[in-house]
Amino acid sequence: MSNEELHQNGEPAVINEEPAASPSLDEQLANALAELEKVKQDVMYARAEGENIRRRGLEELDKARKFAVEKFARELLAVKDAMEMALLDTSGNFDALKMGVDLTHKSLVSAFEKFELKDIAPAVGDKLDPNLHQAISAVPADQEANTVVNVMQKGYSLSGRVLRPAMVVVAAAK
Repeated sequence: MSNEELHQNGEPAVINEEPAASPSLDEQLANALAELEKVKQDVMYARAEGENIRRRGLEELDKARKFAVEKFARELLAVKDAMEMALLDTSGNFDALKMGVDLTHKSLVSAFEKFELKDIAPAVGDKLDPNLHQAISAVPADQEANTVVNVMQKGYSLSGRVLRPAMVVVAAAK
């Protein structure tokens, strides 16, 4: 034993080795309730933040839907203006009218190209592709079955996705 552990008279000093007093049950309960309240607040905050994110996402999606075709619509305005100007020409000059319609068509084709809107125009003799063509009838023909005999209406695709299949008449099986 060191000198510090000895009492003044030389006898060993009694060292108080009692453990530190633990919190009472009431204090433990109060601490647990305080912690529970903090966790509740954190959960409520997280829920509110999640709801705000969801709401903002829905608003952004709604805006995207409303204005997704805005650029395309602006391109079509020029086409509409050109058509209206052609229709206003009352001079009876059909060459000028034809030229106006031709320019309008070129403007429309240009707008389609900008936005990857492409024709689906099968040629007579092509094999029917059900992914791109819609057979509206089958007629007896001297061609192989399911071969395009006539194109009734061109189809269109947008960025590789079919908007409208081409309407075709196909050769019937013999």
